[in-house]
Amino acid sequence: MAKWGQGDPRWIVEERADGTNVNNWHWTERDATNWSKGKLRELLVGVMVENEVGSCEISDLKQVEGEASCSSRKGKLIFFYEWNIKLSWKGTVKESGAKHRGSVEIPHLSEENEVDDTEVNVSKKKGEGDSLKDLMKTAGVAKVREALEDYLTALKTEFTTGMILPTKTAPPQELTAKRKLSEHTFQDSVTPMVLDVGVRIPTVTIHMREIFDTAVEELYSIFTTKDLVQKFSKSSAVIEAEKGGKFQMFDGTVTGEYLELLSNKRIVMKWRCKSWPEEHYATVALSFVPVAEQTELQLNCKGVPVCKEESTRQCWEKQHFEEIKRFAVAFGNPEQLN
Repeated sequence: MAKWGQGDPRWIVEERADGTNVNNWHWTERDATNWSKGKLRELLVGVMVENEVGSCEISDLKQVEGEASCSSRKGKLIFFYEWNIKLSWKGTVKESGAKHRGSVEIPHLSEENEVDDTEVNVSKKKGEGDSLKDLMKTAGVAKVREALEDYLTALKTEFTTGMILPTKTAPPQELTAKRKLSEHTFQDSVTPMVLDVGVRIPTVTIHMREIFDTAVEELYSIFTTKDLVQKFSKSSAVIEAEKGGKFQMFDGTVTGEYLELLSNKRIVMKWRCKSWPEEHYATVALSFVPVAEQTELQLNCKGVPVCKEESTRQCWEKQHFEEIKRFAVAFGNPEQLN
């Protein structure tokens, strides 16, 4: 048995703020399906080709079925993707002005084949316009292949940002320089967030809506009054409900700062969970919308680490919304709050 401090360095947990997957040794996997659907739509819809006969354009992404993911093991990235894509195209004949429509189908885009070997089929609705179909089968297919190459490049750069973490043998600054990551904006609400240590991590924006059987004024108070926060959370809290004021909930598990408070209408906060990378905050906006005798709470949480998306949703749904609903039943009956 290895003595303390003499184990295989690949398994030794270094003193990292995030405390996860040290030296990139353990297997981690990230689902790229939703991100990929948005990226494919962005790159394919609007693709145009033109010659002396006419012009054609990809007008719609009719179907995109399949999945994609990226895994990390021993510091290496492994990609899996399999897509069945159907597109619509429209074209105009220059001489006559006649308009025609058709479809483009990519039945099997996967890591098993190079993009140049991937099947791309072009069809046209009945009638004339074969010259436009020929344009799509040549220049159009070439443009579609270019867009698919751009998707794969983005998958391997934009989406994977932060999956290979810095170690003691590769300082954060050197790692950042070596990877030369793309600066493009992530789709489907995924955007890069830069930490103080120089490591970019992908983040996601969470949108949630919930209806509460209570008046706006009461719901707003539950979020801004220390005594009420402690009662619905069943734990100690620090609540300084003013601009620049600090808050701490669930015995320090959730902390942050109030950025904006518009009485009974809106609260904006810097917000983080204790398990997140050190000094990394999301921006949470809570909007209180009266609906008959109820209140709709609209949550916008921007800057959540992708790997923490599900746990953050659960935090809001289980620890906030469900507990507040139980508490709100008693809110109008003071004797039940004691």
